[in-house]
This record gives sequence, C-alpha cells and structure tokens, in this order.
Amino acid sequence: MRRTVTPRDQGVSLIEMVIAVLVLSIGIVAAFQSLGQSRAVIGGELPRLLAQTVALNRAEELKLLGQPAARSLPNRVRMGPFEWDIAITEAATEAGFVETTVRATSPGQPGAMFVVYIIPREP
Repeated sequence: MRRTVTPRDQGVSLIEMVIAVLVLSIGIVAAFQSLGQSRAVIGGELPRLLAQTVALNRAEELKLLGQPAARSLPNRVRMGPFEWDIAITEAATEAGFVETTVRATSPGQPGAMFVVYIIPREP
C-alpha cells in the first residue's frame, strides 16, 4: 500500500525556519556573552596576582625582620604599573603570637589579604 504525499507533508515550513533561526541566535548571543565575561576575568588576573605578591612580600618581611624593624618599611610600594597601599593590623593571641593581617590595595584594582602569625621579638 502506497502512501500519498500531500503538499502539507513536504519540506519545512517558514515558521519552523524562523523558530530554528531564533533558537540558534539565542545560543550564539549567550556564547558571545560568556566569551566577553571570560575575557574580563582573565584580564583582571594580573592586578590580583600583583596584589597577592605585594601582601605576601610584606608578610615575609614581617617574619624575617620582626615587627619593630618592619614597621619602618614604607606603607606604599610600586609593583608593576600600580601603586599599592599596605595596611597592617596586629592582635595578640592567647598563645603568645601576634596575628598580623597584611592588606594590599590599589584604587580601582582587586586587593589581597594575608594573615601571618609572628613570634614577638624585642626591639
């Protein structure tokens, strides 16, 4: 038994093509937005890395020089194309250490923070 093909069963309708193009265009727009977002995140990695390096350097200087000598270090350093402000807060612990928080910030850039525990030394 042969089935007869009516004009209604042949090909793709215009509405189906419009819907397919719409779905594909939404997918392409989403892909471009995610590409732009990843580009922005990758571009912001250098300042974040520099901030971490500045804060870690100061934390190591505090451990090596001790608190009294490290307090005389400048609160502003230049690394890369940025000037970094360094803020240090200290708090004594019950175990006799000094909990020192080192923050490195630069205007308009991501910052970094490290916490280091230091054995107090006499000046």
